[in-house]
Amino acid sequence: MITKWVGARVGIMGNPSDGFGGKTIACLIRNFGATVTVRENKTIEIVRHAQFDPLSFADLTHLADLASQDGYYGGIRLLFAACKRFSDACREYGVVLPERNFVLQYDTTVPRQVGLGGSSAIITATFRALMEFYGVTEEALPQPILPSLILTVETDELGIAAGLQDRVVQVYGGLVDMDFDPNYVAVHGHGRYERLDSELLPPMLLAWDRCWLDSGKIHSTVRHRFNEGDPEVHSAMHTWADYATQARQAMEHRDWASLAKLLNLNFDLRRCIYGEECIGERNLLMIDTLRSLGLPAKFAGSGGAVVGFSEDPEQLAVARDALADEGFQFTTLTCADYDTHASPMVIADTSKASPTIEVDREDYSRAA
Repeated sequence: MITKWVGARVGIMGNPSDGFGGKTIACLIRNFGATVTVRENKTIEIVRHAQFDPLSFADLTHLADLASQDGYYGGIRLLFAACKRFSDACREYGVVLPERNFVLQYDTTVPRQVGLGGSSAIITATFRALMEFYGVTEEALPQPILPSLILTVETDELGIAAGLQDRVVQVYGGLVDMDFDPNYVAVHGHGRYERLDSELLPPMLLAWDRCWLDSGKIHSTVRHRFNEGDPEVHSAMHTWADYATQARQAMEHRDWASLAKLLNLNFDLRRCIYGEECIGERNLLMIDTLRSLGLPAKFAGSGGAVVGFSEDPEQLAVARDALADEGFQFTTLTCADYDTHASPMVIADTSKASPTIEVDREDYSRAA
């Protein structure tokens, strides 16, 4: 049996420009993650998750409540599409797979529909599990192209709007600086991806809302405006990319005042471009709650979760209580580092992952 764990993603700076040829900095976190397990079988079988792919309900009210909370699609479609895309990718890159079948199943602790890369974590873990199951090396499917392949599972196979940021950091692990310059991508087939020392991060916090949000829809009108050449949107993408460059410099110099300013600017620009109606009252309340206490705040992804920071434990405690009073969830973040010297393709059993996942540095590098 092969088990792969992949953590949730938190965007530190530059998002949402990753889907528009921009630059971002993001980190993989240990707090939440997705687990995919594959074992040999006579036929190929994809196992439904009892909680996230229900087909049996206590009554109609139960059905309606679950649909309202989690939407109509669980993780099984992600596994199905990931398997299909994995098969296609192997053919495209001339990889001959041995004749083996499997049972595939998943679990996840990532809060749903709040823009933390929960779907891409499942897909990335599936790719990793299948690569090991079939003996496909990273020489055959090189690491820099994996994020793009994983992205097509959602964009091409499932028609979900998404960017590369999640997949890059979930393939590389740790804290990653990503440049999606279109000219570079056109030549190399992938962006510039560089791992950074996660110690560059200040003490980060994450707040999220339990209300349902389809993070794929939030990109729709901006994507249309971008494709139509809207100068305001194009200028915003360049500005977000520049924020990412400035944020790296601020972190390297431990200039937390500048980093705080950049976090706020990143969100303020999103608010201007996307509009308050698209962002939503609850998201604005999360931001305003943290800012009212003197903490910087921006979206961790595409909405539903907010990231900020403070070096003051008392300030973090006050923020936690204030968020709880508004019905929000709160945690401090732990970056899931990646050891570049360890083999990335050795089995690590994280099937009993919990919301706070204890995986040592070497074990994660093997699992991711």
